[in-house]
Amino acid sequence: MAEENQEALGQAMQLMMDAGDAKKAAKEAIQLARDGEQKAAAEKMATAKETVNKAHNIQTKMLTAEAQGKKIELSLLIVHSQDHLMTAITYVDLAEEIVRLYGQLKK
Repeated sequence: MAEENQEALGQAMQLMMDAGDAKKAAKEAIQLARDGEQKAAAEKMATAKETVNKAHNIQTKMLTAEAQGKKIELSLLIVHSQDHLMTAITYVDLAEEIVRLYGQLKK
């Protein structure tokens, strides 16, 4: 059981890092789009989406393990990692719309 908990904590840490990286890339995309750098903004958005998907895949792996009966101790760190992911998903989705809007305004 202790080994499963260690693995889950490692996954939670990776999930938080990936979620943070996705939010950072999305924020940079918004700034680039605001400055009229649409191509660079699109590239940053692609990075943000790829990274948030990576984090989501970690979450899916954790959920699948639990569904298969691999119980892990619920910790504040794991809950916090889920919060980071949900925030990152929302931020990336909204950033995509903002980048698109800046692109339309610049035309």
